[in-house]
Amino acid sequence: MTGSGEASAADEQPRVGTVGIGVVDFDRLPAGTASTVVPIRAADGAASRGVLYARGGEKTVMVVSHPRGDLSRFYAAPAIVEAGYAFYAHQTRTLNNDVDCEHERLLLDLAAALTHLRDERGFDRVILLGNSGGGSLMAFYQQQASTPPPDRLRDTAAGEPLDLNEVAMPKADGVVLLGAHPGQGSFMLRAIDPSVIDEGDPLAVDPDLDMYNAANGYREPPAPSTYSEEFLQRYRAAQRARVARLDARARGLIAEQRRYREMRDAPGFADLPIEERTRITRRATVGHYLVVHRTEADPAYLDVRLHAERSTRRAASILGPRPDEINYAPGGFGRLVTPRAWLSTWSGLSTRAVLVESLKSVDVPLLLVGFTGDNLGFPDDTQAQYDASPAADKTIRFHDGDHFGFPVVQREKALQTVVDWLTPRFPAASGSPEGVR
Repeated sequence: MTGSGEASAADEQPRVGTVGIGVVDFDRLPAGTASTVVPIRAADGAASRGVLYARGGEKTVMVVSHPRGDLSRFYAAPAIVEAGYAFYAHQTRTLNNDVDCEHERLLLDLAAALTHLRDERGFDRVILLGNSGGGSLMAFYQQQASTPPPDRLRDTAAGEPLDLNEVAMPKADGVVLLGAHPGQGSFMLRAIDPSVIDEGDPLAVDPDLDMYNAANGYREPPAPSTYSEEFLQRYRAAQRARVARLDARARGLIAEQRRYREMRDAPGFADLPIEERTRITRRATVGHYLVVHRTEADPAYLDVRLHAERSTRRAASILGPRPDEINYAPGGFGRLVTPRAWLSTWSGLSTRAVLVESLKSVDVPLLLVGFTGDNLGFPDDTQAQYDASPAADKTIRFHDGDHFGFPVVQREKALQTVVDWLTPRFPAASGSPEGVR
């Protein structure tokens, strides 16, 4: 995709099987679809952008976004456009790099995007689509948009000023959650390895808290592991304790930098000796990072008795069948973050982007589509999300796919569920197969 205008011929030609389809991609768009790059400027001046897919005359637009993922070719787009709706994929300011991702600031991007879609593009209805980690982001946005000023958030998770009461935040008319997990912080709280005994040493292990220790019930995949309730209770408590320690470290680093910034900005700073001014300025400016080792350690990955309700999943994580190895690999979720990003995005104790909590404020029509083979957002998570919403019009459906909707036939069934839910509730384009409602 290179810019605005008609979709390319390659997009319009069908392909054989699923060639060219990635984990979140589509292979082609409906004929006549225009793809337009939309630049967005948030209230704080930060730039982001989105891609709008439309064939003309649409009254309703579906909006998808993710804290870091590029969903500009998200697999739902063709089905939504074919049904007579526009589809807008927003790329946040932390696209492809969430090292410094603060969810509160991402809400500014979404607020500016929804304002543009309503005021400049003329859409009558806006539907939020939250997929994977985008679910907690979109629900967090709707929660704050549904909260009338002056009761919105006034700061970030790090305690720094960011007043959402001063920002126009159009409320969406409906919310769809498709394969949404509980939120990045909530996920981390149950996936972080509590056996780490030295944050500076990726190999330091407390064997009594190691889910990959045979003495605790681990068996080498593909054999199933079985963990006792006693171990799981100790394990979960230790996970919370590790997250709390990381929170304390993050807050300490932020407080230290804030103290030096106050010294730099204080009256009389210019009168200090240059050596002292240099020392203060450096400490006020320096960027700190947390390296969070071993974040692929949820016992449920290997013990499929856990989160078993409706589940058809196999022992694995979404990163592969050997989480015991991935846990020590160089990459991994939340591995390198600023203290502010840790608190806002990855800390299950400090983040505000907790899906089940945000949904308590979502009273517009709500659809939840879960995948029974999901190893990240389990079916019982989806049920808990459904139960949390006070919406009078809410629907829950399950399909037998993995986190990414594979096999493709299950993805297609899930998308048909979304279309079937949309069409009685929201107006489609004149002349579309669904007509105007």
